Amino acid sequence: QLQLVESGGGLVQPGGSLRLSCAASGFALDNWHIGWFRQAPGKEREGLSCISSKDPYTYYTDSVKGRFTISRDNAKSSVYLQMNSLKPEDTGVYYCAAEARNRLCVLDSDGMDYWGKGTMVTVSS
Repeated sequence: QLQLVESGGGLVQPGGSLRLSCAASGFALDNWHIGWFRQAPGKEREGLSCISSKDPYTYYTDSVKGRFTISRDNAKSSVYLQMNSLKPEDTGVYYCAAEARNRLCVLDSDGMDYWGKGTMVTVSS
């Protein structure tokens, strides 16, 4: 069974850091573009960052640019999201998702093929 599993969420104070992980099971991640999405309470899910499968291409939405860093370790079938300088508005459920349709990664919720179940991040003092 193909699965993505997120981990690393938790409670952190404003200005703090967290590192999220997205691990694949049942398939090799190296052929897939991976995106990180967030759904804040009462809001629609939004795309944050993505990384392409082979080309060293990454994309960040403006709200996280300069604070978040996406990376991947294909040998471990894992993708990471390092989140620094966290703000209360970063609170939400974080999901990773995979697709292999495009030449480069695209943050399109409707176009993702596999989703994890999410990990909760709470930024609060």
